[in-house]
Amino acid sequence: MFTATSIDQLPELEDVKAISGLEFMQKMLAGEIARPPISGLLNYQIDTVEPQKVIFRGTPEFEHCNPLRGIHGGWYGALLDSCMACAVMTTVPQGSVYTTLEYKINITRALPIGTEILATGIVDHAGRSTGVAHGEIRGAKDGKLYATGSTTCLIMKLPN
Repeated sequence: MFTATSIDQLPELEDVKAISGLEFMQKMLAGEIARPPISGLLNYQIDTVEPQKVIFRGTPEFEHCNPLRGIHGGWYGALLDSCMACAVMTTVPQGSVYTTLEYKINITRALPIGTEILATGIVDHAGRSTGVAHGEIRGAKDGKLYATGSTTCLIMKLPN
Protein backbone atom coordinates (compact mmCIF):
# COMPACT_ATOMS: atom_id res chain seq x y z
CA MET A 1 0.00 0.00 0.00
CA PHE A 2 1.51 3.33 -0.97
CA THR A 3 0.51 6.91 -0.27
CA ALA A 4 0.23 9.36 -3.15
CA THR A 5 2.88 12.06 -2.89
CA SER A 6 1.94 13.93 -6.08
CA ILE A 7 -1.27 14.57 -8.00
CA ASP A 8 -0.19 12.33 -10.87
CA GLN A 9 -0.14 9.30 -8.52
CA LEU A 10 -3.88 9.60 -7.91
CA PRO A 11 -6.15 7.52 -10.17
CA GLU A 12 -7.46 8.98 -13.42
CA LEU A 13 -11.23 9.48 -13.60
CA GLU A 14 -11.38 7.17 -16.64
CA ASP A 15 -9.90 4.38 -14.50
CA VAL A 16 -12.35 5.11 -11.67
CA LYS A 17 -15.29 4.97 -14.11
CA ALA A 18 -14.29 1.46 -15.20
CA ILE A 19 -14.78 -0.21 -11.79
CA SER A 20 -17.33 -0.33 -8.99
CA GLY A 21 -16.77 1.45 -5.69
CA LEU A 22 -16.13 -1.87 -3.97
CA GLU A 23 -13.48 -2.77 -6.55
CA PHE A 24 -11.91 0.67 -6.11
CA MET A 25 -11.63 0.22 -2.34
CA GLN A 26 -10.31 -3.34 -2.73
CA LYS A 27 -7.63 -2.11 -5.16
CA MET A 28 -6.62 0.59 -2.68
CA LEU A 29 -6.35 -2.00 0.10
CA ALA A 30 -4.21 -4.20 -2.18
CA GLY A 31 -1.90 -1.26 -2.99
CA GLU A 32 -2.90 -1.15 -6.66
CA ILE A 33 -4.29 2.38 -6.19
CA ALA A 34 -2.47 4.94 -4.08
CA ARG A 35 -4.08 5.81 -0.79
CA PRO A 36 -4.88 9.52 -0.40
CA PRO A 37 -2.18 11.90 0.86
CA ILE A 38 -4.25 12.82 3.93
CA SER A 39 -3.86 9.26 5.23
CA GLY A 40 -0.11 9.78 5.52
CA LEU A 41 -0.54 13.15 7.23
CA LEU A 42 -3.02 11.75 9.74
CA ASN A 43 -1.21 8.41 10.20
CA TYR A 44 -3.89 5.93 9.17
CA GLN A 45 -4.32 3.21 6.55
CA ILE A 46 -7.06 0.91 5.30
CA ASP A 47 -7.26 -2.29 7.34
CA THR A 48 -10.42 -3.99 6.03
CA VAL A 49 -12.74 -3.58 3.03
CA GLU A 50 -16.02 -5.48 2.83
CA PRO A 51 -19.31 -4.67 1.12
CA GLN A 52 -20.86 -1.84 3.19
CA LYS A 53 -17.99 -1.81 5.72
CA VAL A 54 -14.52 -0.24 5.84
CA ILE A 55 -12.08 -0.23 8.75
CA PHE A 56 -9.09 2.07 9.09
CA ARG A 57 -6.20 1.50 11.50
CA GLY A 58 -4.40 4.56 12.80
CA THR A 59 -2.45 6.13 15.60
CA PRO A 60 -2.62 9.80 16.59
CA GLU A 61 0.78 11.33 17.30
CA PHE A 62 2.10 14.60 18.73
CA GLU A 63 1.54 16.29 15.34
CA HIS A 64 -2.22 15.75 15.77
CA CYS A 65 -2.46 17.60 19.12
CA ASN A 66 -4.25 20.81 19.95
CA PRO A 67 -2.57 23.46 22.16
CA LEU A 68 -3.87 21.73 25.30
CA ARG A 69 -2.03 18.48 24.45
CA GLY A 70 -5.17 16.60 23.44
CA ILE A 71 -5.78 15.00 20.08
CA HIS A 72 -7.41 17.66 17.90
CA GLY A 73 -11.10 17.04 17.15
CA GLY A 74 -10.30 17.33 13.46
CA TRP A 75 -8.32 14.09 13.66
CA TYR A 76 -11.36 12.20 14.97
CA GLY A 77 -13.56 13.94 12.38
CA ALA A 78 -11.30 13.23 9.43
CA LEU A 79 -10.97 9.53 10.28
CA LEU A 80 -14.70 9.09 10.83
CA ASP A 81 -15.58 11.08 7.69
CA SER A 82 -13.17 8.94 5.69
CA CYS A 83 -14.14 5.48 6.98
CA MET A 84 -17.88 6.17 6.83
CA ALA A 85 -17.70 7.65 3.31
CA CYS A 86 -15.44 4.84 2.10
CA ALA A 87 -18.03 2.35 3.40
CA VAL A 88 -20.57 4.16 1.22
CA MET A 89 -18.08 3.95 -1.68
CA THR A 90 -18.27 0.14 -1.46
CA THR A 91 -21.94 0.39 -2.53
CA VAL A 92 -21.40 2.77 -5.47
CA PRO A 93 -21.97 1.22 -8.91
CA GLN A 94 -19.45 1.33 -11.75
CA GLY A 95 -19.28 4.80 -13.27
CA SER A 96 -20.28 6.62 -10.08
CA VAL A 97 -18.52 8.25 -7.13
CA TYR A 98 -19.54 9.86 -3.84
CA THR A 99 -18.90 13.01 -1.88
CA THR A 100 -19.74 13.82 1.73
CA LEU A 101 -22.79 16.06 2.14
CA GLU A 102 -22.62 16.25 5.92
CA TYR A 103 -21.20 14.41 8.87
CA LYS A 104 -21.42 14.61 12.63
CA ILE A 105 -19.15 13.25 15.31
CA ASN A 106 -19.36 12.79 19.06
CA ILE A 107 -16.12 12.45 20.99
CA THR A 108 -16.79 10.23 24.01
CA ARG A 109 -13.36 10.31 25.69
CA ALA A 110 -9.87 11.69 25.19
CA LEU A 111 -7.63 9.58 22.98
CA PRO A 112 -4.07 9.34 24.36
CA ILE A 113 -1.19 10.08 21.98
CA GLY A 114 0.17 6.85 20.51
CA THR A 115 -3.01 4.80 21.04
CA GLU A 116 -3.67 2.56 18.04
CA ILE A 117 -7.32 2.74 16.97
CA LEU A 118 -9.74 1.13 14.57
CA ALA A 119 -12.15 3.49 12.80
CA THR A 120 -15.08 1.52 11.42
CA GLY A 121 -17.65 2.77 8.92
CA ILE A 122 -20.84 0.80 8.24
CA VAL A 123 -23.52 1.61 5.68
CA ASP A 124 -27.08 2.06 6.95
CA HIS A 125 -28.63 2.95 3.57
CA ALA A 126 -27.34 2.97 0.01
CA GLY A 127 -29.71 4.41 -2.55
CA ARG A 128 -29.47 5.74 -6.08
CA SER A 129 -28.47 9.26 -5.03
CA THR A 130 -27.56 9.13 -1.33
CA GLY A 131 -25.78 6.88 1.11
CA VAL A 132 -26.01 7.00 4.91
CA ALA A 133 -23.47 5.44 7.26
CA HIS A 134 -22.40 5.42 10.89
CA GLY A 135 -19.00 4.91 12.42
CA GLU A 136 -16.96 4.59 15.55
CA ILE A 137 -13.40 4.89 16.74
CA ARG A 138 -12.30 2.25 19.24
CA GLY A 139 -9.00 1.31 20.79
CA ALA A 140 -7.42 -1.49 18.74
CA LYS A 141 -6.25 -3.36 21.83
CA ASP A 142 -8.85 -2.60 24.52
CA GLY A 143 -11.98 -1.83 22.43
CA LYS A 144 -12.66 1.43 24.32
CA LEU A 145 -15.04 3.74 22.48
CA TYR A 146 -13.46 7.13 21.70
CA ALA A 147 -15.88 8.64 19.17
CA THR A 148 -18.96 7.95 17.09
CA GLY A 149 -20.26 9.55 13.93
CA SER A 150 -22.81 9.57 11.15
CA THR A 151 -22.71 10.77 7.56
CA THR A 152 -24.83 11.39 4.50
CA CYS A 153 -23.08 11.12 1.14
CA LEU A 154 -24.19 12.20 -2.32
CA ILE A 155 -23.77 9.50 -4.98
CA MET A 156 -23.03 10.93 -8.44
CA LYS A 157 -22.71 9.42 -11.89
CA LEU A 158 -19.46 10.48 -13.57
CA PRO A 159 -19.93 12.25 -16.91
CA ASN A 160 -19.21 10.26 -20.08
